[in-house]
Amino acid sequence: MTSTDRSTETPRPRSSQPWLHQRGKEIQEFGSVRQLPVGLSYNTRMYSCQRLNQVLADTQILHSLYKKHHWLMRGQTFYQLHLLMDKHADEQTALVDSIAERIQTLGGVALGDPRHVAEITNIPRPPNGVEEVPAMLSRLLEAHETILSDSHDAAARTQEQGDDGTNDLLVSDVIRTGELQAWFLAEHLVDTPIVHS
Repeated sequence: MTSTDRSTETPRPRSSQPWLHQRGKEIQEFGSVRQLPVGLSYNTRMYSCQRLNQVLADTQILHSLYKKHHWLMRGQTFYQLHLLMDKHADEQTALVDSIAERIQTLGGVALGDPRHVAEITNIPRPPNGVEEVPAMLSRLLEAHETILSDSHDAAARTQEQGDDGTNDLLVSDVIRTGELQAWFLAEHLVDTPIVHS
């Protein structure tokens, strides 16, 4: 069609009706990285994205556990723990976003679908019902330890490969937040009297 043919076309009428039910082809596969000018090799970026997506999956599950336990908390410390669970969940939400954005910065594809997260997480699935409070807190601590162990290893290896940004994210954000949250949880499992010794 030539430019003169276009001038005879009837323009498509404008409408405020949304174009629903659109589908598109996948333009980047999960597990791939595209070239971005970030000064890191393909192999380094690929490795970092793989490690970050694992931490991302586990962090999304940890966030969900915090929200579940926030809703299901019981007992004399209900109010305090209810608030603590929500505070920690909010902090995990911020980590999820930071990790996903780092993956995108490296040219990767951040894990986003909860069904995909469930396929690759290393965090064991809790029962569908309500556990006793110490068991809920222990479950959160075990999830933290899984993420922290993986993050320590990933931070060291990405540092070796010269990926300072990923190393910094893992150390400054994921590890420091996780360690602090684990400390707060662990102190709730110390059996100590309140009034006398």
